[in-house]
Amino acid sequence: MGRAEHREQQMAAILDAARRQLAEKGAAGLSLREVAREVGMVSSAVYRYVPSRDDLLTLLITTAFDEMGEAVEQADAARRRTDLRGRFRAVGNATRDWALAHPHDYALVYGSPVPGYAAPPTTVVPATRVVAVLGGIVVDAAAQGRLVEPGPGAGRGVRQAFDLEALAPVMPGVAPALVLRALIAWTDLFGHISLELFGHFGPVLADPDRAFALVLDELADLVGIG
Repeated sequence: MGRAEHREQQMAAILDAARRQLAEKGAAGLSLREVAREVGMVSSAVYRYVPSRDDLLTLLITTAFDEMGEAVEQADAARRRTDLRGRFRAVGNATRDWALAHPHDYALVYGSPVPGYAAPPTTVVPATRVVAVLGGIVVDAAAQGRLVEPGPGAGRGVRQAFDLEALAPVMPGVAPALVLRALIAWTDLFGHISLELFGHFGPVLADPDRAFALVLDELADLVGIG
């Protein structure tokens, strides 16, 4: 086994152990020493792979965002480009499915901030993968003339409230009012998933799958995707 392959295997073992620890103790309970013990390393050796607890958290966060992003990108790619509503549903369902299958990873990236930890800039691109797919659907709908245009005066003040230049790479050429509707849909999508995952709906959620399907259709209507 070559050095690069050995390092890759060790990193995978460290990541697996850290994810198990995350599930058992939460992000605040992560310990590099315990991870080292689980993978059969002395403490000093594990620091050659992951220099600190913050680096371990960054690795977990990046992995979570990348896994979710890949799932969403594959779901979108599996639909016809012209099936805009089908793509929107597929992306929403893939996001929810990943969250339900990986609740602790989802909680790490969309739950409460970890005390004393500040995510570095390297997490930004992985974090935007899902948003980029959703934005791509909106851009395609606009390019095809299939977005329902908002009424006069809609989205007034958007330019003052949001940095549209920062959003331009995700939704280039989309009118500010439509950008606002897309942002509302994005936050509602993740809000519903979070409330469901963390049990905040309680008995109100009689049929979670059907409820989510209804939410996705309402959000597609909000964005203006016919």
